[in-house]
Amino acid sequence: MWGFSLLGNEVISRIIFLAATTPRDACRVACVSPVFRSIADSDEVWRQFLPPDHRDGVVLPQISSKKSLYLHLCRNRNMKSGKKCFMIGARELAIDQRYWTWIAEPNSRFGQVPQLLCVDQFHIVGRMEMKMLSTETRYAAYLVFRFGEYRGGFDGPAESRVSIESHGHREWSTVILDPREGEPRSMREHGDGWLEIKMGEFYNENGDDGILECSLKEVVNKTRKYGLVVAGIQIRPKEMY
Repeated sequence: MWGFSLLGNEVISRIIFLAATTPRDACRVACVSPVFRSIADSDEVWRQFLPPDHRDGVVLPQISSKKSLYLHLCRNRNMKSGKKCFMIGARELAIDQRYWTWIAEPNSRFGQVPQLLCVDQFHIVGRMEMKMLSTETRYAAYLVFRFGEYRGGFDGPAESRVSIESHGHREWSTVILDPREGEPRSMREHGDGWLEIKMGEFYNENGDDGILECSLKEVVNKTRKYGLVVAGIQIRPKEMY
């Protein structure tokens, strides 16, 4: 370390730039010393890890620090392929506000999420522009949800639909959010208390196909429903797990 202290910042910066070929390398170098950290966290180093379209202000918010922008992208796309992911947050969902109450949720990026009150039926709709996603990519849509301390009425079928308005694409499937004991379970656990269930798939060819709509509604109205908590609808490339 004494030898490195004799080098100027420009030389150290060049060494780090050549050595930190991956984000993990940059993080390791940053642990060496305060001088190394200031250079390893610099825009010059982290700019090389960003995908070509990171300056697209329509798709992504403007974030000045390249390291912070990279971390943001890690939450919104598969960094290995560069394919974009998108989360239609709970505030953006079309739900009947009379039958939902907003609760604080520390495990959600949105701070507050809606919880379904006691109702006979429910209908959730999420919409987004196709241009927000990567082109020439097959996507899948997932409802991200969990249940409150008390729940009921979700052991029956619900109709899931994914459609693209101007493209004419329509895909329907039947899902069960809370299957009875011994019945097949199609949801996947996130590990943080949230569950996800696949709503459908679609192909984004050119990104100019208008509006994507994902919806979930009850097929048969038999029982009162309550306790469902929704984080949003996640749209991600089909190959991601």
